[in-house]
Amino acid sequence: MSSPLGFRGKLVLVAVGTAAFALAVAGALVASAVRRHTEERIARTLRSQAELAAELLAHAQKLLAVQGLDAEADRVGAIVTARVTFIAADGRVLGDSAEPLDALASLENHASRPEIIEAIRTGVGEARRYSATSRTDMIYVAVPTAHPTVAFVRLAVPLTDLDAQIRAVAAALLTALAAALIGAAVAGALLTRGIGRRVRAIADTAARYRAGDLTAAGRDFGNDELGAVARTLDESVQELGRRLEEAARDRSQMEAILSGMIEGVLVVDAAGRVQLANQAARSMLGLDEVLLGRRYVEAVRHPAISDLVSTALKGQPSTSVELTPPRDEARTLMARAAPVTPGRAHGAVLVLHDVTELKRADRMRRDFIANVSHELRTPLTAIRGYVEALIDPELSSDDQQRFLAIIARHARRMEDLVTDLLRLARLDARQEPVELAACSTPAVLRAVVDDLAVVTAGRGQRVDITVDRGAETVQADAQKLHDVLRNLIANASAYGPATSRISVAAVPASAGQVAISIEDEGPGIPEAELGRIFERFYRVEKSRTRDPGGTGLGLSIVKHLVELQGGTVRAENRPSGGARFTIALPVPSPVTGDR
Repeated sequence: MSSPLGFRGKLVLVAVGTAAFALAVAGALVASAVRRHTEERIARTLRSQAELAAELLAHAQKLLAVQGLDAEADRVGAIVTARVTFIAADGRVLGDSAEPLDALASLENHASRPEIIEAIRTGVGEARRYSATSRTDMIYVAVPTAHPTVAFVRLAVPLTDLDAQIRAVAAALLTALAAALIGAAVAGALLTRGIGRRVRAIADTAARYRAGDLTAAGRDFGNDELGAVARTLDESVQELGRRLEEAARDRSQMEAILSGMIEGVLVVDAAGRVQLANQAARSMLGLDEVLLGRRYVEAVRHPAISDLVSTALKGQPSTSVELTPPRDEARTLMARAAPVTPGRAHGAVLVLHDVTELKRADRMRRDFIANVSHELRTPLTAIRGYVEALIDPELSSDDQQRFLAIIARHARRMEDLVTDLLRLARLDARQEPVELAACSTPAVLRAVVDDLAVVTAGRGQRVDITVDRGAETVQADAQKLHDVLRNLIANASAYGPATSRISVAAVPASAGQVAISIEDEGPGIPEAELGRIFERFYRVEKSRTRDPGGTGLGLSIVKHLVELQGGTVRAENRPSGGARFTIALPVPSPVTGDR
């Protein structure tokens, strides 16, 4: 809580207080010195006067009666303006200028008075004490005398005059003190005006810095020590601001880099608390947004990751570990942890690579190689066997013709397989040319059905075509759309039972697309296999045991061709039985519709 006086008021108060204290001490010292010197002067005067009175009394040998001694005491007291007392050797008072003659007998014996004892011992006695007779503080001086009756002459004066002098000095000092205080206050106010203004400027600048505004003050704080301190603090704040700006810029760059990385990055400090986690790491590990500051063993509940981070926090190198993240068993991650500073416990960095697609691609590559080998081995084995049979000279001409027909069929199958593989290679490399234009949906569908009329008629199958209003035109490459629909309808014919119906329907879909669906009445596709139906050489062996004689690449080519034209394709089962393949293609835009 700040003081209501303020910095300037405090300076003035300190100046006034210092002046008052100094003057009070000086006044006390002066008053003490004045009292001491005055008392010493009075004592010297009384000593001289007492010695003079003793000398005079020693020459007045005729004064032996008490009456004469008391009168002499009155006379001497009037001369020296002090109380004069004649004291006998036994302490009796023989005369006193302050007491009448008849009161002398009632006075106390003075033999035990300090000034008398000291006079006996040293020749001069001096004492200061309160007098019950005069009811005031007195200073006493006693000296011995050579009078036959009087042994000591004592002079005494009251200290009331001294007190009056001291009071006068004190009054003067108080007046000086008041004047000094007023002068100190005025001078302090004038002298601290500039200091207070500079201090307020420094305080305002500090408040602005505290509010986050670190721009330079641009003020002159003076050339004294206060200005030097203010400039030093200002320069320190400016340097701190520059460093904070650099740190914020570096952190923003780091966050931008980390957020753009596909690798997951998790940083923990030496205590094992999470300090940073980019979006990729949170997505891979299924973490929430409030994991910062928590221990990694609480945020990431995975034994392999805990072991990696623990090893890195010990400053030891670790190897990569392949793992499955919690709550997402379909993904595969490659994790590696390393200490921030090797050999020191300054934290650790965990890097995660999502290798799910790589694993999937590797599996597809192995499957592809195995499938290609199988697909090629079957016709090659058949061709080789029939060629060896043709070498037999005893083979009849009918068998020769039959064997040659089989060899030709397997050769065509190998040719189709190679053709499809080459086309898939072109599609993967984006080398398949595409010419998008407005295509008539009914015309393309009728052309495909006409091409497959011999196949469907041979199996007694009927193809029904339905085109709803709004689905008459699609944006596609006519030839590639023909290939897609031919493949899907031929597939439906191959897997549908004889004398079944194949339904082809085109309907408007959402987001400016047309959906074309092909349905068969076959056994359908197991739900677990739907996600892999478009893979190369993939066959649903359990449900469709009959080999239709295709290459196993048709659906994969369909998927590539549809995506090349900006569409999508999906497979599903009909509730009443059979499979349904649906492709979605965009409708022509007003510009492309006139092409």
